[in-house]
Amino acid sequence: MKKRTYGNEYGFQTRAVHTGNDVDQETGAIKRPITMANSYELPYDPSDLNWSSAGKSIYVRNGGSNQKYLQEKLASLEGGEDCIVLASGVAALSGLFFSLLKSGDHVIFSSVTYIAVYRLFHELLNTKFNIETTLVDTTDPVNVEKAIRPNTKLIHIETPGNPTLMISDIRKIAQIAHAHEALLSVDNTFASPFNQRPIELGADFTVESLTKYINGHGDAQGGAIIGSTHYLNIIREQAQINLGGVISPFNAWLIMRGVVTLPLRMRQHNENAQQAAEYLESLDCVRFVAYPGLPSHAGHGLAREQMAPGFGGVLSFGLKADHDTHNRFVSYLKVITSAVSLGHDESLIVFLGENDERQYLYPEVFHKGFFRFSVGIEDSKDILGDLQQALKKVNLL
Repeated sequence: MKKRTYGNEYGFQTRAVHTGNDVDQETGAIKRPITMANSYELPYDPSDLNWSSAGKSIYVRNGGSNQKYLQEKLASLEGGEDCIVLASGVAALSGLFFSLLKSGDHVIFSSVTYIAVYRLFHELLNTKFNIETTLVDTTDPVNVEKAIRPNTKLIHIETPGNPTLMISDIRKIAQIAHAHEALLSVDNTFASPFNQRPIELGADFTVESLTKYINGHGDAQGGAIIGSTHYLNIIREQAQINLGGVISPFNAWLIMRGVVTLPLRMRQHNENAQQAAEYLESLDCVRFVAYPGLPSHAGHGLAREQMAPGFGGVLSFGLKADHDTHNRFVSYLKVITSAVSLGHDESLIVFLGENDERQYLYPEVFHKGFFRFSVGIEDSKDILGDLQQALKKVNLL
């Protein structure tokens, strides 16, 4: 039977459904099965095999079938040549950095990023491996240009940034990087490929935490790097095979299932988050709201250009209240769950207090404590009603 392929002549939603899927040749099932084997049959004479190669199915650490199907789908959705799927978003980030950087190299990275990136660049890679790193407010490309050194090999940005929702100009920063023979990687987790595709804007790599929007159901962990096959082959050998950051077949299968509904879910996330941000901004008891879909957001104009379908499902906000009132507010929520992570079907909220070690990097309005709010796909009236009833119970409405 001829394999079904779905290239870029098809729409995003069609590719989300079909790419990477095919009829199972043994059973005739129209969905790829979970292949839980950790080893594959060897050829008649295996003596000439490269045991560190990702080219053939040998052992699950070299690459399993479910992983390959998922990689095919994600490369298509991200607009990239190739994709590698690893055990978590952090495995993807660290695998990219470890594989492509060496002692003496210089890295520029966004001042507002996921905590693991801050740890890797601010503490681990520089102290352990003598990699020079520079924190930069990448919302202004001029700052990036000024930070370039002769040994700058990589610029890593996160846009929207976690947790302040800062927006960086991918296209302009890509131009700066390439003018100085450096590479650009973009953490696209907050946006998802439905809202933003950094490769198409000039980035060399897109990094996704598949645990979040792409899986979308809060029940699987994974990470992905999308880019050119030349660089991804290096990462496969070093991060996947030799460091062992491989994803499990079951998680790859779960994420493959989840990504099918990504376009549908993201439309609802975008719509619900926009309504929640507008509602919160209208209240006198709210100190600030950070969401790129609001005209008041400093990066709103840029976000409209590079996040064309929508602005994502995450926002941050703070109340005109003390520390304990913020926590009591969360305790009264019924629909919204107090938990870390984001991009789940259900709404999640986490209170980040005044003592975050990176507080000095955030805008001043964040310094008195704030919430990171991942708006789910529930009925919007129920989300807004939940916020309202909790605010009333702490006497802020």
